Amino acid sequence: MGRNIRKRRSPLAVKVTAATAAIALGGGGLLWAQMNASAHESNNSAQNYTKAAAATVATISCPDVGQKLTSVPAKAKMGVARELANLDKQITEAYSRLASTRQAQANDANFVQNAIVGPLKEKRAATIDRIRLDITRVGGQFNSSLAQLAACTTQTANQTTAGRGGGRNNGGKGNNGQNNGGQNNNGGQNNGGNGQATAAPSASASTPVDVGIGGQAGNGPTAADFVDITKVAANVQGKPQNGQQASTGSFTTRCGVNANKNHNTDNVIVAPGVTNGAHHLHDYVGNQKVDAFATNDTLIADQTTCQNQSDLSAYYWPVVREQDGSQDFDQNAAGGGTEGNVGKILTPVQAQIKYVGSPASKVTAMPQFLRIITGDAKTTTNGLANANAHWSCTGFENKVQLTEQYPICPQGSQVVRTFAFQSCWDGTNIDSANHRTHVAFADPASGVCPNGFKAIPQLTMRLVYNVTQPSVVNGQVKNAYAVDGFPEQLHKAATDHDDFIAVFKNNLATTIANCINSGKKCQ
Repeated sequence: MGRNIRKRRSPLAVKVTAATAAIALGGGGLLWAQMNASAHESNNSAQNYTKAAAATVATISCPDVGQKLTSVPAKAKMGVARELANLDKQITEAYSRLASTRQAQANDANFVQNAIVGPLKEKRAATIDRIRLDITRVGGQFNSSLAQLAACTTQTANQTTAGRGGGRNNGGKGNNGQNNGGQNNNGGQNNGGNGQATAAPSASASTPVDVGIGGQAGNGPTAADFVDITKVAANVQGKPQNGQQASTGSFTTRCGVNANKNHNTDNVIVAPGVTNGAHHLHDYVGNQKVDAFATNDTLIADQTTCQNQSDLSAYYWPVVREQDGSQDFDQNAAGGGTEGNVGKILTPVQAQIKYVGSPASKVTAMPQFLRIITGDAKTTTNGLANANAHWSCTGFENKVQLTEQYPICPQGSQVVRTFAFQSCWDGTNIDSANHRTHVAFADPASGVCPNGFKAIPQLTMRLVYNVTQPSVVNGQVKNAYAVDGFPEQLHKAATDHDDFIAVFKNNLATTIANCINSGKKCQ
């Protein structure tokens, strides 16, 4: 999904790491313990390989070219988007090859470099050069240093904890942004120790992942990705105090929970015109014709699930799946089972969409067709700089919010995902080359927008799920659940994200802003 190089998240809470949680080897991560077995064979000699498990290559880590693009001419946008989607496809294919060649890796220490990482670099170099041509042939400027982003590396199970972004995220400044969500680990805390081996089947791009062993069958989540929320210390921080010019109202739009199962694996914001550009499945509420080929004209002409028929906005997020061995409709489909997104899709039981104001100022109406992505689908390799989804449980939301782990809720409590989108707009652009820099988060201490930005209604979302309670037994997670994601991202909680396109009729954007500025509670 989209990336952000200058605007930082504004999370509800400090991230939580359960260093004592047991870890099962993640990722393509089909363990050394399984490398002599096929996807459906057992390996009675697994114990002979557990010492090597910590060094097993778990996933492919490639620099995110998209987040480095700060300016793309309008005439080059479609071509560049297609090439960025090609980069994602290349990583997905390389990850699948990594996951399906464990025997070859065991026999040849240089196999991964020679057969996977090396060829991937060559493909990426050619794709980045096509991006250069797309930009320069229409008169744009291309940063030649992007060519250096062709090379990829590998990560072991120990390294896939997403906590290696730069800067501090606990209220201080970093990368021209603000973040009160904890510290970014500057080198990464290992979130679970040195890795405990658990057998998992292999997978390829053309073969659905076997879910018989639980979790994502070697593709995550692992035991270290879960924490008993009752054992986590309270970490929710206070909100800024309202100033004299605060806009204290709210506007709630009721758009359903996607009970009609409107799904696809496209993402028109980051990969317009590219089928399966997301490589994972989305829930859609609001606008009903949001696929890779949607345009502003088709969006404004379409139908909506929102009770307020003037709200044609597109609200979409990755589905949550429960890995209980069951299959869903896309078990054999791209973006689904063939790319590591397995298990039963869970429909939210509640989906609250609310626009709120600023503690520091009045808000300006959102511009038509404004695009916002919050969170980062690639934090496993990008680090946590843009992570901005939060996980909790009913009854705990005012105490504990998690960024890096999924909560294990007590009996009778439901899983809750929350998002608070960027609430500052540059006043000019409805999108940007990296889909980030046209919007920003307000300062978490004061609520003031960065210089050059103006406050807009802040979109907030709260999704509630009935989830079978997971448990961690002998270092393995049972009844795991996870969000869909790019396969090489290993289904980490921090990769959760949310997407939005503002589409309003009958002057609804102004109505929302006026309601918030007047301090009213509207719907």
